[in-house]
Amino acid sequence: MTTHEELNVGEATIKLLQQYGVDTVFGIPGVHTLEFCRGLNRSNIRHVQARNEQGAGFMADGYARVSGRPGVALVISGPGVTNALTAVGQAYADSIPLLLLSSDAASHTLGKGWGCLHEVPCLTDTTAPLTAFSATATTPEDVPALIARAFSVFSSERPRPVHIAIPIDILAMPAGGDWQAIELPERPGPTTKKIERACELLRTAQQPMICVGGGAWLASDAITRIAEKLGAAVIGSTAGKGIIDDRHPLSLSAGTVRGEVQKYLKQADVVLAVGTELSEVDSFVETLEINGKIIRIDLDPRKMNDLYPAEVAIIGSARTSTEAILRQLGETEPRPETATEVAEIRQAIRASLSDSEIRHCKTLDVMRAALPPETIVMGDICQLVYTGAFAFDVPRPRLWHYPAGYCTLGCGLPDAIGAKLALPDATVITIAGDGGFMFTVQELVTAAELKLALPVILWNNEGLKQIQDDMKRSDIDLVGVTGINPDFISLARSCHCHALKIESAQELTDALAAALTADRPTLIEVNEWDYWLN
Repeated sequence: MTTHEELNVGEATIKLLQQYGVDTVFGIPGVHTLEFCRGLNRSNIRHVQARNEQGAGFMADGYARVSGRPGVALVISGPGVTNALTAVGQAYADSIPLLLLSSDAASHTLGKGWGCLHEVPCLTDTTAPLTAFSATATTPEDVPALIARAFSVFSSERPRPVHIAIPIDILAMPAGGDWQAIELPERPGPTTKKIERACELLRTAQQPMICVGGGAWLASDAITRIAEKLGAAVIGSTAGKGIIDDRHPLSLSAGTVRGEVQKYLKQADVVLAVGTELSEVDSFVETLEINGKIIRIDLDPRKMNDLYPAEVAIIGSARTSTEAILRQLGETEPRPETATEVAEIRQAIRASLSDSEIRHCKTLDVMRAALPPETIVMGDICQLVYTGAFAFDVPRPRLWHYPAGYCTLGCGLPDAIGAKLALPDATVITIAGDGGFMFTVQELVTAAELKLALPVILWNNEGLKQIQDDMKRSDIDLVGVTGINPDFISLARSCHCHALKIESAQELTDALAAALTADRPTLIEVNEWDYWLN
């Protein structure tokens, strides 16, 4: 049996990750990560082999999105890091706790430009803009301190990604002791004075509204009860979808993108904004017109004085803060007309859909009826997903995922693989457009190798249709958005997956039912232009 003193840094790092609760890492081994692999062989941590480091990064992102636990991508220096960096950017935009752990060239060569294998002039400078911090270990003793710092960020701050690089010579050095995980700090709580001021504004409001984002996912119960006490409509960002049940009479789902909802928001005299940036990526409006006083609850103090300055700035945990407001609010008379107004807005949205959105809703309605209520949907960047943000009802948070912030094509499939591995008993599906699917199609092989019962809804509109539509609106002849597609059915089958093309609503219902119990992933191709959707 190997003793603690005999562990090298690579082995000790893996052992330490296990102490912090890591049970899965995603990556592609290389000559610069062999000592990590030695440690994996002596641990209970599962290594999932992606087919591209970008896929590994997205899998770690998806794992973290659905579980709230940090996802870990383990990659080689140089191209491993740069390939994964797109997923890191997505995690940064959406405040996802992702640890990118990499090797680096030997420490005595760093910055000298000798042309070493996988050399980047300064690897952590490359990742710094998209992380809470990035650092290179220069001694074995640096490693446990850096990992403790990373997990402290994840537990107590806005949980953005972290990159830690360990040079290959340091990976092979003796660890020099028995590394232990630290007790992690908690997120800060609100001050009594701030809570009292927030409650005063909410009690006296004539038309309060609540805006929620992904940072509020642990505050779902408290926010729902506050909304009911006040009779306040709840408007979600894409990441805030389901924080109050989409079917609740006060919910406008992730309706920030709709002009009908934006017009309604103007009427609020007090807005409680919880865990949301109120970002233009959710509304496609550079600045929302908010005329009321804003109470902001956020872990990030920089959000208190951005485009939407706070009348009351509460820096702290969304759950702790909203529970404190709920206790302090006392008895109130809920605004009675809100539920009627919300129902009318929902009807107005359905009545003003574009032709494409009507086809989207036909598809989404079939899917909603066929799938369990608690299905986790990992959306890629495609028009069917854009519509689903306000038209596909979910009963609770973290069931609908569409990374609107970074908005990078190709995230859906690998995100879904990570989600399914994080929550193996959950029903997980992914929706991707034909263009975005091709960015990470190779990860079908990973999903097949893992024998995941994963339905992959491929929305085929035969091109990059959103950009086609944008070009047409701007009177630009189509450029680079109409390329040919492969035979998706044959492609999926060659990747060891089931695959079929849908030609009716009943076929889609049946295909979803079969895919949820299959012995491997199932590609379900739906063509937007088929007769049953028109």
